[in-house]
Amino acid sequence: MLVGGSPTRVARLTTGAATLIVDRQLIVRDATGRALAEHLMAAGLAEPVASSLSPIPLAQLSVVIPVKDRPAQLARLLASIPPAVAETIVVDDGSDDADAVAAVARSSGAVLVAHPDNRGSAAARNTGLSRVRTPFVAFVDSDVVIEPECFDTLLRHFADPRLAMAAPRVLGLEGEAANWITRYENSRSSLDLGTDSASVRPRSPVTWVSSTCLVARVDRLGAGFDPSMHVGEDVDLVWRLVAEGHRVRFEPAAVVRHEHRTRLRTWLGRKFFYGTGAHPLAARHPADIPPVVLPPWGVVLLIALLAQRRWSIPVALATTVVVATRIARRIGHVHDRRAIATHLTLSGVAASIAQGFALLVRHWWPAAALGSVFSRRLRRAVVLAAVADAVWEFVRLRPGLDPLRFGLARRLDDLAYGAGVWWGALRGRSLAALRPTLTRTSGQRDV
Repeated sequence: MLVGGSPTRVARLTTGAATLIVDRQLIVRDATGRALAEHLMAAGLAEPVASSLSPIPLAQLSVVIPVKDRPAQLARLLASIPPAVAETIVVDDGSDDADAVAAVARSSGAVLVAHPDNRGSAAARNTGLSRVRTPFVAFVDSDVVIEPECFDTLLRHFADPRLAMAAPRVLGLEGEAANWITRYENSRSSLDLGTDSASVRPRSPVTWVSSTCLVARVDRLGAGFDPSMHVGEDVDLVWRLVAEGHRVRFEPAAVVRHEHRTRLRTWLGRKFFYGTGAHPLAARHPADIPPVVLPPWGVVLLIALLAQRRWSIPVALATTVVVATRIARRIGHVHDRRAIATHLTLSGVAASIAQGFALLVRHWWPAAALGSVFSRRLRRAVVLAAVADAVWEFVRLRPGLDPLRFGLARRLDDLAYGAGVWWGALRGRSLAALRPTLTRTSGQRDV
């Protein structure tokens, strides 16, 4: 029996399928094993183990680097790229000091392509993509250092013929002069998607990957990134690939190091900038952009708790019991169905409350702040959400930062991002990026 996936499901393995899984691993040896692997991967119940897959020579990979100025960072990146790659293409996107960028590119043997003016990172990547002659391409930002084996690990995943793109984990630079901002970013960076390998798709635990570093099949990219987008163009490309039936994968065993911002103003500005990308994504992918995705019973739970009445706790408890009972019935005669149903329900309760907190202190904070002026109950809810979220993240991450400064950074992060979301929504005259959506969970399935 397997429990997991997105949305969460309980899959009961048939006898034939169960015999193919040994020590939690499925080794594909024939068409039956491949069919089972395909089903489990599509359901999010299994992930490929990169180290077990056949290597692909780095000579089949070209590297494209968009850059505007930053010659020192460019030199650092170029020095970290494995010499076995077929070609490195540097696209100068209208640098103020183009000669310095050209000198760095020449000294490393990279091919230099120059835009006479600044057209944006998406256009620069597309220019580089048009010059690639290998089956695979890596897009890497100039403020990055490639860890050894990163490209090799990502390329192994392309043993899956449906895989269009793979992305590594993005961590902070080692040895970087640390202040409280960089310490926070090293533990809670917007670019760090965690330690679990995952299929990337909308409404899943990993919904996007950053263009900080991406490896892709050239023949699946079409025209590449949308050059009209100056933020969120990486998410747009990922979602377009998934909509076309391709796979995108996040692989934390592959790592790149990113130079985090260290000054408060530039750090907050970047968070705000990320937030403004929600509106253009909502215009292109309206079904995939909701700030939170809740089951109907999760909405009932949050409304009951937010009301802060005498009946709130009884209603929340009753809702939880009803959901657990329904799950237990849906998974039928599965062994330990009550224990599994209880576990799934409590996980769902925690996820719903966490998303409710996120609405109050991140996505909807301007509205929540305004409402708090008039409502004592809302003020209490906002304060509770702000404190509980910071405490939970501090305990979960164990950052190299004291609780007070971590909590401050956490709240500033959310305020800046949420302000960007609202700014983009108001400029675009649409609240699509701020609307939650409802989903329904799956029940039992036979495999």
